[in-house]
Order: sequence, then C-alpha cells, then structure tokens
Amino acid sequence: MCFCLYLVTINKGIVKEIMAKKNAPIPKSSKTNAPLKKSTNENSENNFLIVGMGASAGGLETFNDFFEIMPENSGMAFVLVQHLDPTHKSLMVDLIEKHTQMKISEVVEHTKVLPNHIYVIPPNKDMAIFNGILHLMDPTQARGFRKPIDYFFRSLAEDQMDKAIGIVLSGTGTEGTLGLKNIKNQGGLAIVQEPKSAKYDGMPRSVIAANAHDFILPVKDIPQKLLQYAKNRKFGTNKQISNFDSAKEHLEKVFILLRNETGCNFGDYKSSTVIRRIDKRMALNQIDKLENYVKYLQKERDEVLKLFNELLIGVTGFFRDPEAFEALRKAIITEILDKKKDGETIRIWVAGCSTGEEAYSLAILFDEEIRKGTKKLKVQIFASDLDVNAIGLARQGVYPETIAVDVGAERLSRYFQGEKSTYRIKKEIRDQIIFAEHNLIKDPPFSKQDLVSCRNLLIYLNLEAQKRVYTIFHYALNTGALLFLGNSESLGEFANLYSVIDRKNKIFKHKDVITKKIPDITQLFHEPIQINTENSIPIKIQPRENLSGITERLLLATYAPACTIINNEGDAVYFSGNTGKYLQPSPGEAKLNIVEMAREGLKTDLRALIVKARKSKKTEVRKGVNVKTNGKFETIILKIRPFESPKNYEGYYMITFEEMEQIEATTIEVKPAQTHEVSEMFALEQELIATKEYLRSTIEELEVSNEELKSSNEELQSSNEELQSTNEELETSKEELQSVNEEIVTMNTELSSKIDELAQAYDDMNNLLASTEIGTIFLDAQLKIKRFTPPMTKIINLIQTDIGRPINHLSSNLIYDGLSNDVEKVLNKLTPITTSVKSGDGIWYKMQILPYRTSENMIEGVVITFVDITNEKQLTNELKTAKENYEHLLEMSRTIVYTQDKNLVYTTIGNIQPNFQFVKMIGKKDSDFYSKEDTARLEELKLEVIKNKKTIRKNVSLNIGNTAYLYDVMIRPILKNNTVEGIACTLIDITELHEAEKNIAKLKKNSNNGPKSS
Repeated sequence: MCFCLYLVTINKGIVKEIMAKKNAPIPKSSKTNAPLKKSTNENSENNFLIVGMGASAGGLETFNDFFEIMPENSGMAFVLVQHLDPTHKSLMVDLIEKHTQMKISEVVEHTKVLPNHIYVIPPNKDMAIFNGILHLMDPTQARGFRKPIDYFFRSLAEDQMDKAIGIVLSGTGTEGTLGLKNIKNQGGLAIVQEPKSAKYDGMPRSVIAANAHDFILPVKDIPQKLLQYAKNRKFGTNKQISNFDSAKEHLEKVFILLRNETGCNFGDYKSSTVIRRIDKRMALNQIDKLENYVKYLQKERDEVLKLFNELLIGVTGFFRDPEAFEALRKAIITEILDKKKDGETIRIWVAGCSTGEEAYSLAILFDEEIRKGTKKLKVQIFASDLDVNAIGLARQGVYPETIAVDVGAERLSRYFQGEKSTYRIKKEIRDQIIFAEHNLIKDPPFSKQDLVSCRNLLIYLNLEAQKRVYTIFHYALNTGALLFLGNSESLGEFANLYSVIDRKNKIFKHKDVITKKIPDITQLFHEPIQINTENSIPIKIQPRENLSGITERLLLATYAPACTIINNEGDAVYFSGNTGKYLQPSPGEAKLNIVEMAREGLKTDLRALIVKARKSKKTEVRKGVNVKTNGKFETIILKIRPFESPKNYEGYYMITFEEMEQIEATTIEVKPAQTHEVSEMFALEQELIATKEYLRSTIEELEVSNEELKSSNEELQSSNEELQSTNEELETSKEELQSVNEEIVTMNTELSSKIDELAQAYDDMNNLLASTEIGTIFLDAQLKIKRFTPPMTKIINLIQTDIGRPINHLSSNLIYDGLSNDVEKVLNKLTPITTSVKSGDGIWYKMQILPYRTSENMIEGVVITFVDITNEKQLTNELKTAKENYEHLLEMSRTIVYTQDKNLVYTTIGNIQPNFQFVKMIGKKDSDFYSKEDTARLEELKLEVIKNKKTIRKNVSLNIGNTAYLYDVMIRPILKNNTVEGIACTLIDITELHEAEKNIAKLKKNSNNGPKSS
C-alpha cells in the first residue's frame, strides 16, 4: 500500500513597517497596530499600472536601454530607485532624458504619480507611495545598511496591489528580492533582468533563487512584455466577479484541473482572491476569456502548476508587525513560561509558515525570554505549509541580507551567521523547528500545543472553511494555551471558544469548553462535478480480476507471514497480513515509525536488527523473539531483508514476522510453577543481549566519528576564537563597503556619461569656432595665453608652444598699440570693450574684449575675439558716400522728406532746410510747428490719405516764422498687410518757382499790352 499526501494551505502577510517610519506621511501612528488601509481598485481614479524599477551598479545603462525601446504613450508610470551617493547631486535625470520622450523629473515631496511620466529618487532619501502619491523621508539606517529598493517596493505592493509592477535590474547584493516578493504575492507583476545580460548579476540571481519572479527577461524584451500585460490586464474587482459568476462552470473546471494535477481543491477559497490570480495569469498569457483559459490549462500542464503557485500566497517576514510581537512577548511570559516547569518542552504550531520567517521569529522570541529566566525549558516548533518550494527554503534557513531591516543588528549577531550576501539561521535555533508539508484542513492536526500562530491565512478562505479551522485550532491547543492571529482575522461565531488577551493584536486564550458541533474537516474539499471536456483524460476501467490473481491473493493472505516495508528513515510505507499482532500505533500525534509502533518485547530486537541490516546490507534474522500479544507472549522469527531492486526503492527494507512452532512444549515436561519463571528470565536475557548488541554497534559508530572529529575540532576551536572578532568586524564593514561601492559605480557611470557629453560638446565647439573663422584667444588672470583658435595666427604671430606666455610678449599684425592696456582695463573694471582695428595687410577686424566668467560666476581672465569686418567696412563707406550724395541732392532740390505714424507723430526726417527753423521734430506733431490754419490744412490731407489709402499731391502754402512759403506736398500711405502703419511725406519748396512763374506771366501780360497801347 502506498500513501500519497496532497497538501493545501495559503500563507499571506502584510508589510506595514515601511510605512510606519518616523516622519512618513502615512496615517498610522507608531503606537498603534491598526492595519494599513489599502487602496481599492474599484474606487481609484488612477487605474493605470505603476512600474517600480530597482537597480544599483550598472543600472544607468540598463535604464537607458529600457527607455530607448519603451514608447512614450504606454499609459504606465515609472518610478526609478537607484543606489546613489548621498553626498553628491544626481545626474540621472539629465542622462536618462536623452533616451526618452516621456517627461522625467526628480521626485519632490508629495509628488502625484501620473501616467507616461518617469520619476527618479533623489540622493540620500527613502521613498514610499501612499494613495498614488510619492513621499520622501530621511533615512534612519546608516549609509551601508540602507535598502531603498525594498523600502519602495514594499510600499508599492501595499498601496497598488495588483496594479503594481516590480522590475529588478543590474546590481550587486540581494536588495530587491523581498520587495519583489511582496509585489508578486499582492497580485502584481514581478520581472527580473536575465543575469547574463546584466552588468552585475547579484540582485537578479538573488531574486531567481528566492523564486520571487514571474518572468526572467533581457532588458530589450521587458518593454514588449509590459505592453502586452497592460493590454490584457483588467481592473475593477466588481466587474470581474460578475463576469466569473456568470461563468461558474468554467471556474469549476479550473478547480478540477488544479485538483487533478496537484491534489488541491480551491473551491473554498474566497472568490475575489481566486479571480485576481486567474486574471493575472490570463493577462500574462494574453487570454481575454475564461473559457479559452480553461482550454489552455488542459493543453499546458506547466500553466496549471504556475496557476497553483500563483494561488499560494506566501507573504511573510521576520517579526512582521513588531507591535504584535511585543504584545505576544508579554503574553507568553505570563501564560506559557510561568506555567512551565523546569525541563518541560514548549510546543508551538505555526500554520502556513511559508518560507519560515515567522517560525524562526517565534523561536528567537522564546529563546530571548527563556534566557532571561532561570528555568531550563525546551522549545519545539512545528511549522507547516502546502508550498513544497517554500518549505524547502525554510529548511535551509538562508535569507538575503536585506532582512537586516526587520531583524535588527543585535539579533543578527546572536542568531544568524553571516555569509556572502546572505544570513543563515544558527543551528541552535534551526534545531528547534520541524518543517513539514501539511494540509491544514485535510491532514490530522498537531496536538497538545502551547501556542498556535496562524497569521493572515484565514482571510483567503470562505466562512465555512474558517469555522472548521478554528475548531481544529481549539483541538490542537492545550487548555489555557494561546492563539495568535493576523490583524485582518477575527474569531466570529467561535469567540466563545477563546478568551481575549489582546484584541487589537489578535492574541486569544484557549477555553476548556465543549463544542456542540465539530465540523467534519475531511469534507472540506468536495467531490468535483463530473464534467466531460474535449481534452479530458478518459478514465481507465480496471479489467475483471482473473483466477490467477484471486489464487495468489488467497495464498498470500492464508500462508504468507505478516510483513511491512520501511524506508531508510524507519517509517512504514506498506503493510501486508495481520501486522496488528506485532505493531500498534501509539496514542497522540500520528507516527509511522516502525520502532515506536512495535509492541512490548519487540522494540529492542527490532531496533538492533534494523541497525545491523543497514550496516551489513544483507538479510538479518533473529529467532526466539518474544512479543506480547493479546496479554501473553508469543515467540517469532524476525527477518529484515534490504531491497536490491529496483533502484528507486533503494534504502527500503522488508520486515517479516514468522510464528515459531512450540516443539519444546510437547517433548519436554516442565513444571507449571517453573514455566513462568523460565519464560520471564529467557525474555529478559534476550532483551539484554539485543540491548548489548544495539549499544555495541552504536558505540562503534560513535567512536569512529569521535576520532575523526576530535582532531579537527581542536584545530577549529583554536582558530575560531581568533577569527570570531575579526569576522564580526568584517561583517559590519562589508555592508558599508558594498553599499559605497555600488554608489561609486553608479556615480562613475554618471560621470563617464557626462565626460562623453563634454567630449562631444568640446568637439562641437572646436568645429563651430573653426567654421566661423573668428579669431579667439583666451587669457588667464595673469594675461597668459590659455588657448586660441587657428584664425588667430593671422592676427597675432602665435604657435602652439606660445600657450602659457604673456600676451604682451608677442608681436601682432595690428595697427593698434593699445591692446595690452585694453585687456588690463577689462580685467580690472569688468567692462567689455568693443572697437574696430586694422591689420597691416589692410583687413579690418571688430575686436571685442570680454571678462572670462566661470559657471560659479568667478572671473578667471579675458576672452578676445576678432571678427573680419572688411566687407562691412567697405559697405559702410559706400553707404556713407551714398547718404552724402542723397542728402546733397535733397539739398539742391530743396526737398524735405519725413514720416509720421497713424497718429501723425513724426518718426523720421531728412534734409532740414535753413528756412525750416524746426529743431527736434521727431516725436512731435504738426501743431507744434505750424499755425492752427496750416495745421488743420495739413492734417486734413494726411487723414484723407490714411482713410483712403491713396497718395495725394498738392501745393500748400505754409507760414514759417513771419514768411509764407509755398510747398509741393506729396503724401503716400505706408502699408503693412494692407493696413496703414503711417504716412511718408515730401515737401519741395516752390516759393521762388511760383514767384518766377508769376513774374513771367506778368511780363507776358505786359508784353502783350505794350503794342496795343503804343
């Protein structure tokens, strides 16, 4: 007969200590134990994914590679947490923004997270998120012990739950592992960079070793996976529940597939828990309908196992919720330790232990309290869970270095042994705990316990299952023992079974009461509904047993001796025949150890023979073994035979119990009075012989091992004393050095990127200066040459070796002697000088001397630039000549030219004639120079031009001084985009011309009248 145990339980924990730090903007007092209220997806307006990205050494290049591929409109927000040097300003924002179109900024206090934004943690700060808002806090840990990535990831998991995404990238050490585990267990997505693609693979490998990830991807593939996940991820729990309720049949099929593959039934889980996990797996596999996911599960066995692991919520931590553990400390002193007698054992059951942190925390807590007292008490802890992988990690007792945040330095040094990037539980604590795969509802419970701890497990089971578990706990506890629950759990209708010790911290005391109804825990997982599916495996119908099989079975039952099969640990795995005559289970906790099950008279011989068979690897026989059966002794032959094949049963043994025929009783007469004495003496002699053999074999084994260990122990003992103090010092400094090294690597990467940018900028500047052909020379505060451009060699006789020489030591081609004086004047007064100078070859330069200012606004010399303005100088001369000619023509033609704006204010004027005795006309109006009549006449013409946008030409008489002049006035509009901006006017003095015309007309008239009169 082969026994196969299928185990089921869930373990969940909440992380609150991150949000309870001093000065944290979170509504939770450090003196209260109220659970942190989580954001609900249903009521949140921000239904978008928030991606936390953690990295240390080598992280900057990884961030750049990631955002080069990530589109700017993904609808997600990104929060970057990097190990930064607390004494230097970070350059991450400047370096990353060149690789993305998204808005990027360094986080300030109370920053609201928005989609399509990148947020970067500032140096020397811890960061947390609450209700979608980022808060900054001063770190309380020393520089080498800060864990900003875990700190943020934990708060992200608590605040955003299934909307959280965690990504661990390149870095040394183990940080990010615990935080990513929290994100995954809260229903979020956990991604780790493929170690081969990481510049430093310490952090990625730590995450993989702890199985805290959903995907292992190179950086170039992570953006695509995020986009696929966001596309298929659905938010809004109420909507999901209604959809799944309408597809109840499909949900039951999922339960059937899980049970068939793993032996576990999730039908009694709360629907919200199951739905969120299934929805996540559907999103990861890009499946939008539950019925399609059922078909996918039928085809892919690996997906069934992944869903099973997804449903096993294993959030835990050392001393999770310190206030609750402090309350428990006070309770165990009065309720457990004070009642125990010297030498007694304290029995504890941790249900849903996950990876063992809570079990070890309780062991440490009890050890601390026992050390304070005078009693010598033992502690035995039974830690159970369904998750095989979690139990395996718990048995190892190895945890990442980031547990230092939860454990504290004093407990670390006392109860942990530091290794490379990890801590290992010391043997004295590890030996107190027995880890076992156990089904909380299905398997027999542990009994006679002084404390049962089950924290945040029951909240995932429905009400009916919770009732059965509370009854199981009541059975498992001794009268007056303690029950330790999680903050989110309550006793409900089973409050009458326990008295309250600390209601806030959920510590209760067992009451000796009789329950009217104890639930049948074997029926928790109901038989599944028989559903025929396309790909379901057909049930094989066993063939009818033939005559040969029946005959063999009858012969075995009638003539074969009773036997049992044991494994290498001595546990029975198969029984055949009437073994009840020789074996009997002991009362209390169920045990299958063959020696403990042996009846009176058999234990000693059985134990000795098993040891002998293991040593010889041959069949061992012992005759005349007396076993007490049904009130009298029976003599048997005991045989133990090792299995030689098949190989998968190596280490198994068959034990047979054969009855001996009592021939001596019929052939030899024995007095009735002496029979009892002889048999009793014979039994004692046999037992003594067996005991001697067993002790002899044990002593031989011990002697061999002691001889081997003695020499090595002496050597290790002497060296251990010398290394103990050194190890403690190195352990402390290792953390600091590792953190500082990561910060240095990060800063070095930033500086390298900045140097590359400066080199590029330097090349660009050199090319710019060379292309402009501007002569430039840089002088320091002592007027020594620092640098110059190639065109400068044409102006001043410079070669490369002249750098460092004073400027006045060099000869120049300039026809200008005041260069040195001008340079000193600028350096002393800080007033720029600009002038035009000419070289000996006839080239004109615009010389500008400016003070040289640094980025800190310090003066460290001067800069002299020479710009070739020869063409400009020629153009200036030509324009000057043209202007003179123009003014000369205007003067000859007695023409005045001026412009006015649309308000008739003078803006320009040219060629003011002598008889025009107006000064400073610009900015004034006609009324400032002319009489009212003349002003009215001119303004009438000008307003008409402005109105009609047409040119007018007319002779106008104006009184200037005491003299009347006649002008030929032409007024035209100045248009811009068909809008009048002003007017342009010309005045030509035609007074003399008009007088001449009058005189000519008069002469003509006189000449015409002369002949007639004569």
